[in-house]
Amino acid sequence: MPKAEKLRLPLFNAGADLAELEPFALPDLTLPPVTRPLSTNEPSATSSEVTPHLRTSSFTIYVDLPGEPSDMLLVHGYTGAYDRVSRRVATYLRSLETHRAPKPLYGQWVSEPRVDGQVVTPSDAVIAILKKRGYLVDMSPEEEDQFFSGIAGRYHQASQRRAPGYVIIPTYQCNLRCHYCFQDHMRTDPAYAHILRAMDRPMADRILQGMLHLEASHGLDPAADITRQVTFFGGEPLLASNHDVVGYLIARLRERGKASFSAVSNATELDAYQDLLGPEGIASIQVTLDGPPAEHDLRRIYPDRSGSFDRIARNIRMALDLGVEVSIRINVDRVNLAKLPELAEVFHAQGWASHPGFLPYVAPIHAANTNVDAKSVFGSWELSRSLEALKQSDPRVSCIGISDNSILARARQIFDGKSATNPSFRASFCGAHSTMYVLDALGDIYACWERTGDTKERIGHIDDLGRPLMNRSMLTQWRGRSVVSNPVCRKCRYAASCGGGCAILAEESNGDAYTNHCDGFGKRFRASVAKAYQEFLRGERSEATVVRSCET
Repeated sequence: MPKAEKLRLPLFNAGADLAELEPFALPDLTLPPVTRPLSTNEPSATSSEVTPHLRTSSFTIYVDLPGEPSDMLLVHGYTGAYDRVSRRVATYLRSLETHRAPKPLYGQWVSEPRVDGQVVTPSDAVIAILKKRGYLVDMSPEEEDQFFSGIAGRYHQASQRRAPGYVIIPTYQCNLRCHYCFQDHMRTDPAYAHILRAMDRPMADRILQGMLHLEASHGLDPAADITRQVTFFGGEPLLASNHDVVGYLIARLRERGKASFSAVSNATELDAYQDLLGPEGIASIQVTLDGPPAEHDLRRIYPDRSGSFDRIARNIRMALDLGVEVSIRINVDRVNLAKLPELAEVFHAQGWASHPGFLPYVAPIHAANTNVDAKSVFGSWELSRSLEALKQSDPRVSCIGISDNSILARARQIFDGKSATNPSFRASFCGAHSTMYVLDALGDIYACWERTGDTKERIGHIDDLGRPLMNRSMLTQWRGRSVVSNPVCRKCRYAASCGGGCAILAEESNGDAYTNHCDGFGKRFRASVAKAYQEFLRGERSEATVVRSCET
């Protein structure tokens, strides 16, 4: 199979290369089988079945198990196999690593164990198991690179066969002026004044018609039994002035069939939406609180510099009472990290912490504009470690999670044993590279909500008749980014779990969205796998093979 080359496509020129959307021509897809862990009573291979001239797969991941220094967990990147082995076996595998991929931009590339002293060769039976699981291969590094590229390419194509997911932006206007906002230029640069309009019903009708065309392009019949996933985003989508059009969109989409609604909102005017909130309406909301009242009111401010905490707190309580799941995002830097215990006290005092629909978590602030001091921000791994240290010293913070929970969720899938294929395989980073459509009040279509409001970045536009006119080159540029499109990613042992990282952060760091943004992923993934494995062992019988038991 020829190597997948990095896409080099022209940037969008406003008014150029727009054509009516045609169905995506995706080839038939057959996913590769995945080796799940062998049960301990499965017969072992004999020495005659062991193939000579083996090397360790480039996609073998070594995970330290806290409190168990003699053992490690092996996880295979593309097969999804996992096995608990002695450190001696893991060291043997490390000694057969003949290929070392280029060092990434962030994080530690090579994990323990080091190859120290004498390397002990396991028994033929153990070697046979390691080969069957994929940790030992007879492919050259180049052959395995191409083999992995084929698997990842098929997974990426499969992700593009799914039903579209929608992000609807009723307006780019916002009533707050948060200093770190990545959309700050929209409210401060007069060149963007024209986009601050609010969506009206005629535009909503165009978007609703356009959604039908987009679904048809993915092979979906209008009567298909799907649940449309819709997120309202902004600006601030849930301004009181947007209530009419948001309610109209919800009602029309309900008429078409099942739909799930969520919103990313500052919640300052959420009380205007009481009739639309709840399990049958806007069922989940992400709201930002950046510290206890005094700290938050220095950060999440109105144009007159007054604070917003009290209004948001009242509306959080109201939303929880209506059965809405409320995720609290706490944007953290080196200044407000120490305020988390006080914020946790607020959560308890408000009665939120014990509510099943209340989910607080921290996320690092990114230097998305010149208002943010780059020296004040955390990387994801550093923030994770800092939060864990704070939890150790102050139990009040135990109710606060971290954005790495998404990595933990995928790590848990490794051990669920419910799929014949690798359920945690991630060929691309997010929906911007598969089936996400961001639709704004001007009728423009984008792939990523962090690249909206600029026609040079749009992947299409919905015309007056509700037809999506797509910029094929930009659409291909966004949908074509995967771990295969980056030569560093496709050689990385973590590729199938990472997906190449955020394209926006890669572009900001390297000037090219088709590069990788690792952000300490190796450490974060190994820590999540170790935690998921420990949970698995506590919850039910382990089905992971303990390869040490096969040793002579």
